[in-house]
Amino acid sequence: MVPDDIFKKIIAHSKEYGFIFPSSEIYDGLSAVYDYGQYGAELKNNIKEYWWNAMVRLNENIVGIDSAIFMHPEIWKASGHVGAFNDPLIDNKDSKKRYRADVLIEEYMQKIEGKIEKEIVKAKKRFGEDFNEEQFRNTNPRVLANQKKIDETNKRFIFALENDDLKEMKQIILDSEIACPFSGSKSWTDVRQFNLMFSTQIGSISEGANTIYLRPETAQGIFVNYLNVQKSGRMKVPFGIAQIGKAFRNEIVARQFIFRMREFEQMEMQFFIRPGEEMKWFEYWKGARMKWHKALGIEDNKFRYHDHDNLAHYANAATDIEFDFPIGFKELEGIHSRTDFDLVQHQEHSGKKLQYFDNETNKSYVPYVVETSIGLDRMFLAIISNAYTEEKLEDGTERVVLKIPPQLAPVKLAVLPLIKKDGLPEKAREIMNNLKLEFNCQYEEKDSIGRRYRRQDAIGTPFCVTIDHQSMEDNTVTLRYRDSMKQDRISVSEIGEIIRDKVSINTLLKNL
Repeated sequence: MVPDDIFKKIIAHSKEYGFIFPSSEIYDGLSAVYDYGQYGAELKNNIKEYWWNAMVRLNENIVGIDSAIFMHPEIWKASGHVGAFNDPLIDNKDSKKRYRADVLIEEYMQKIEGKIEKEIVKAKKRFGEDFNEEQFRNTNPRVLANQKKIDETNKRFIFALENDDLKEMKQIILDSEIACPFSGSKSWTDVRQFNLMFSTQIGSISEGANTIYLRPETAQGIFVNYLNVQKSGRMKVPFGIAQIGKAFRNEIVARQFIFRMREFEQMEMQFFIRPGEEMKWFEYWKGARMKWHKALGIEDNKFRYHDHDNLAHYANAATDIEFDFPIGFKELEGIHSRTDFDLVQHQEHSGKKLQYFDNETNKSYVPYVVETSIGLDRMFLAIISNAYTEEKLEDGTERVVLKIPPQLAPVKLAVLPLIKKDGLPEKAREIMNNLKLEFNCQYEEKDSIGRRYRRQDAIGTPFCVTIDHQSMEDNTVTLRYRDSMKQDRISVSEIGEIIRDKVSINTLLKNL
């Protein structure tokens, strides 16, 4: 199936089965803003719990906070967001569509990379086990020509970004003959910068200053509380501060469902370390975060690292963990070595000392920081995208099933009486009441048992128990497994014991 078709099906499925709704839909919606439905909210909370426990519960030297969305406007001047938090935008003159210039160039290079991969796949089929990929990449004329295009474009692109050269960015688009994805037109305006922060008004903060901003990231709330946390928690370097919270960016080119939104949620951890030890911890967190993702049982080839060629002004090393979405490999999580930039800036702008006295070295210094930052909404999309499966069954019928990791599934267990009489609903309710304190269970009695199974498959419920007439005689039920559709006859007393480990987030944490 074409990836674009899969993506459309995932979007439709998410709405039909209560995961994600367009915000304000009865008023014709609000662009690039979405609401999480009953199952979406549960899945989102489970992802949060997995991340929070992996960060805070498993690490004695990491604690969590919840900072305010509204912050003093000087914070955003100190961090550089007021003066430099911009996207380079370009308009197509014919379609009137607006795009991020950097994204157009990146997608152009990805397309060429895709051509190289196709050549490699064809060669593998042709040569079989004798195929030497490295030799092929270094000798095949078409591969070499395409790689040269990528290298030359990337070199110019990095130069344009580092020098904020908007004219060069436009020239790359023209020279590469990049067309508008909507109309195919190659008639472009100049590239312009657009600040992404939302501003709003608040009662007097200080004389003449009543314009504040909705935070574009959660990290600054951690930095301005660094000393409070360190002193009140008696934290010793190295230590970390974790936070989950909303952030807001006025994305002009918000698109691709929940991948890029104006209101989104971040899960971030800032790790405070001695200067000079940043690369050691940078490598550590690269590995630890990849391990967290792979512990979910998703195939390894769905993930890859992407090291940054063009570093942000505050970083001396940066890499992304990319995920293979239906729209291609895209950033899922960033790991950055931020040096001491943020704390030094806040120290200078606030006039407050943010130094740490290290008893071991008997020195005071401003700590360096290694950051891990993951978009919760993107993680949600990665889980749903990977889980969405269309299967043709042996009897010729088809089913759509969300193979969500059981530990993250919105509903863990569906309790289903075979029919709505003969005491079966009452027996099912009794079982449900005993289990719902430990698991998120759902009771359902409408329609045939086959249709109910299909509905539970569609929302990703890993287990169903069916209560039938035999249950009334010997206190047994049928336990059905979502992925295999296998059914076992078990005692009612065994239900919790059988599914407990399979649906507990603790089983994921043990693998870390």
